[in-house]
Amino acid sequence: MTANSTLAGRTLLMSGGSRGIGLSIGIAAGRLGANVVLLAKTDTPNPRLPGTVHTAAQAIQDAGGQALAVVGDVREEADVQRAVDEAVARFGGIDFCVNNASALAPLKTEELPVKRFDLMQQIQLRGTFLLTRAAIPHLRRSPHPHILSLSPPVNLSPRWLGLHPAYTMAKYGMTLLTLGWAAELAEAGIAANALWPRTLIATAAVRNLLGGDESMQRARSPEVMADAAMAVLRRSPRDCTGQAFIDEDVLRAEGVTDFSGYGGGSDVLLDLYVDP
Repeated sequence: MTANSTLAGRTLLMSGGSRGIGLSIGIAAGRLGANVVLLAKTDTPNPRLPGTVHTAAQAIQDAGGQALAVVGDVREEADVQRAVDEAVARFGGIDFCVNNASALAPLKTEELPVKRFDLMQQIQLRGTFLLTRAAIPHLRRSPHPHILSLSPPVNLSPRWLGLHPAYTMAKYGMTLLTLGWAAELAEAGIAANALWPRTLIATAAVRNLLGGDESMQRARSPEVMADAAMAVLRRSPRDCTGQAFIDEDVLRAEGVTDFSGYGGGSDVLLDLYVDP
């Protein structure tokens, strides 16, 4: 991937992105010459979570892109519209809408507080809907429009449906919205796809909620998702839409055969919703 790629000079709007997979996607896009607009809540440092929307924007600029940090909540319509308006005012339009923000509470039904249930549905579903809805008028004017949601293929195995139904509903809901937009916006030439990692990814969520240091050692780096996202966003919107991709499959189609550089060792752990 080179600086004269289809991302050079184009504008990517993303929810979240202060850290983890979102940050890696932002940096990868910046490295390819994109403008990146981040809508995120983390305005000041949190001792438990590295990075803020401002440090993320700086990292994207250091990678070679332009960046705009917008402090706000993807659940709030006014904040979302402000992010879209600022993106258009600064960069002239929006070419990519990346739904990255998500809340994780992988708990059984009786263990899950209603407040956490509401948070997951509001961020994953309402937030994804609000950001995409606000971006669509500008995507219609882009010559290379893509919607990309970081959500899994809809695996209806009882193993996954019964593991933590509320979180599963929130993540599958993101995918269903995205596949719905692929059909709804097909005539406009706007691509809409989901992307999910085959393996656990070494993020704060994995460290804090999905196994700690042991899981981190058997997880791949966020760069594997970033590289897959760049590959999807480079593809023709009319030819690449309506798919729920797995990162490794995307990269194999790009000719990648060695994944050892992403870490995780020989006994890497599969992510949720991915069968062996």
